Amino acid sequence: MPYILLLFQYHYKYPHWSVSQMKTGIATTTMASLPQTIILFLLLLGAFAQARDPFACDSKDAKTSSLPFCKVSMPIPNRVTDLLGRLTMQEKVRLLVNNAAAVPRLGIKGYEWWSEALHGVSNVGPGTKFGGAFPGATSFPQVITTAASFNATLWEAIGRVVSDEARAMYNGGAAGLTYWSPNVNIFRDPRWGRGQETPGEDPVLAGTYAASYVKGLQGNNGDRLKVAACCKHFTAYDLDNWNGVDRFHFNAKVSKQDIEDTFDVPFKMCVQDGNVASVMCSYNQVNGVPTCADPNLLKRTIRGQWNLNGYIVSDCDSVGVFYNTQHYTSTPEEAAADAIKAGLDLDCGPFLAQYTENAVTRGLLKEADVNSALANTLTVQMRLGMFDGEPSAQPFGNLGPKDVCTPAHQELALEAARQGIVLLNNRGPSLPLSHLRHRTVAVIGPNSNATVTMIGNYAGVACAYTSPLQGIGNYAKTIHQMGCADVACNDDKLFSGAINAARQADATVVVMGLDQSIEAEFRDRTGLLLPGRQQELVSKVAMASKGPTILVLMSGGPIDVSFAKNDPRIGAILWAGYPGQAGGAAIADVLYGTTNPEGKLPMTWYPQEYVSNLPMTDMAMRSSPNRNYPGRTYKFYKGPIVYPFGHGLSYTNFVHTIASAPKVVTVPLDGHRHSGNATISGKAIKVNHVRCNKLSVGLQVDVKNTGSKDGTHTMLVFSKPPAGHWAPQKQLVAFAKMHVPARSQRRVGINIHVCKFLSVVDRSGVRRIPTGVHNLHIGGVKHSLSLQPATLGVIKS
Repeated sequence: MPYILLLFQYHYKYPHWSVSQMKTGIATTTMASLPQTIILFLLLLGAFAQARDPFACDSKDAKTSSLPFCKVSMPIPNRVTDLLGRLTMQEKVRLLVNNAAAVPRLGIKGYEWWSEALHGVSNVGPGTKFGGAFPGATSFPQVITTAASFNATLWEAIGRVVSDEARAMYNGGAAGLTYWSPNVNIFRDPRWGRGQETPGEDPVLAGTYAASYVKGLQGNNGDRLKVAACCKHFTAYDLDNWNGVDRFHFNAKVSKQDIEDTFDVPFKMCVQDGNVASVMCSYNQVNGVPTCADPNLLKRTIRGQWNLNGYIVSDCDSVGVFYNTQHYTSTPEEAAADAIKAGLDLDCGPFLAQYTENAVTRGLLKEADVNSALANTLTVQMRLGMFDGEPSAQPFGNLGPKDVCTPAHQELALEAARQGIVLLNNRGPSLPLSHLRHRTVAVIGPNSNATVTMIGNYAGVACAYTSPLQGIGNYAKTIHQMGCADVACNDDKLFSGAINAARQADATVVVMGLDQSIEAEFRDRTGLLLPGRQQELVSKVAMASKGPTILVLMSGGPIDVSFAKNDPRIGAILWAGYPGQAGGAAIADVLYGTTNPEGKLPMTWYPQEYVSNLPMTDMAMRSSPNRNYPGRTYKFYKGPIVYPFGHGLSYTNFVHTIASAPKVVTVPLDGHRHSGNATISGKAIKVNHVRCNKLSVGLQVDVKNTGSKDGTHTMLVFSKPPAGHWAPQKQLVAFAKMHVPARSQRRVGINIHVCKFLSVVDRSGVRRIPTGVHNLHIGGVKHSLSLQPATLGVIKS
């Protein structure tokens, strides 16, 4: 049975199931196990979907193409108003869901809103169909790996390629134009199974990634959209299934401070800097209210304060979840009304189609509320050109199968993997390997010949794969032994073959780590150590190896590899994340020095002891000695670590010198003269009392490559605000990339927006700029910067 049809069946039979669960169910389902009526229905549905015309207002249909909403010359708001006026209530409610129904009398075809493009066009969601002219699409590294590049230009370039391929598939009737990506939740807890999908633990990194990737996806065409992106899952969503608590039942208790300081930052940047076309609300409750029913989050924040130009969609079956599972309302009609009145425009799932009309009939909801929701979704469809007639005459209408999996696209996937690989340790140094000395390499480990594992979750069908074994085989003769049958590594039956291989080879590369059986949607980890007996295998192979032993790790989340870090027989450690379809080639390029590693960790690597008594359900970011709470992320956690956020080595050495930077910056106030109290160590100005426009700090930094190898340097700039118990110990305020040839120097300019990046958030959730000395740290260099208010007097609290 076609995969898409089984997804339909499982989605409606088990609406609370995750995509991972549905995939597992599909893998064990046979045609014989399904009732004949369901088989017939799904086959008919599939045939209809395959034949479905992907555009409305076709010029061949003279009766409908002449209607005002089809006239491209009219302003989009006027077209939307005209269309809304022609729809019946029954037709309207069937447009409130992801599998929006056709309106044949108006020439409107059915449309599937649910497609995914997290790191390439994905086959998760029924909106995309691989096969025929589109057997695959370029599969880039998982987001956590590309985030490690700290390269906004790369992120936007990936977005452009993904949207090229998405448009090509749309033109061929194989995909939609609305993609529920990227995932910009904060990677708060290292055990989270979906942390791999995110840009890491830092809000500024995540927000910059979001805005950059969204710009690449949506294009630079004014109000017109190439594809419509979606930042998800809003908000404080970072638990799937831990210790008996799942995302469908979880109430995230979050302070106003942490909401403003951490959880909302990437979404705000996605909306305001990336101009994203959609935001998805999450399954969980925040402080007792389901996010998809909270007008403070949806209507007042996303649309009101941030001015979203687009639509708000639920995570799949979220409205059904808060009625059926969380029992938030007494009736399904109340749930439908609460969601729409809160600001929800589109339901992934059938709930709003089933109960909205009755909600209007019972007076719980007005038809004007339904019109308002539809106006937002229809506007996005019109911005995409979906009511402009046949696609070939439109922008991007020339894209087709020839534009998918092109050599240039696949080369970008390889380059992204190279930039995201992080060199964690290099004893000796042991890397790079030598073409002359290391001609035979033992390639060992459960991920040594990985293919599908390399692309992580929410991926599609890759163009092709280069496994680590294949990549290393391009440089040296290989001796391959798995050592473990899989990443679970539950026994030592294969150890002896791996140990013998290490004894024979000039160097040993052990490719270990995790996969989707360990960390995935609906699967949070229980600890941070390598699974099963992997650690034992690594240690025994390292003891036997006659040459250097290199440990390569594939994972989305951090792993406590203290044993390897402290083992003198393990020469180097690489983290590759999930490096995408070309991951094996990129790993080999780094191992042999063709590529000089430049990645930096986008999350803290904690020791196992960190999570031993730390509930995933505790959402507090800041440490609390009174309750023995360690805090979370590099901004607030002060305890032992394995590797810090931002860590990453190179085969050369870079030295920073600050060429120019102000010592005092005046913060202009908005004309108010205030009085009141201050922070512990000094005064702090409310951001909304400051004239923030163009208020930035400019730095000129010289970066010198003192080594013998050319390299690309990833420069991270941190700020340590004036001391205060609610301020972070430091925070990322800027980052930049520059290629510096050996023995040469480059100057790079950095601009730091004062209100956005040098501010902190107080316990009431108010963002403020602390006056006084802020210490900027760039590598080992520190620069002290004093922020002073433009007017005399005490600043109001």
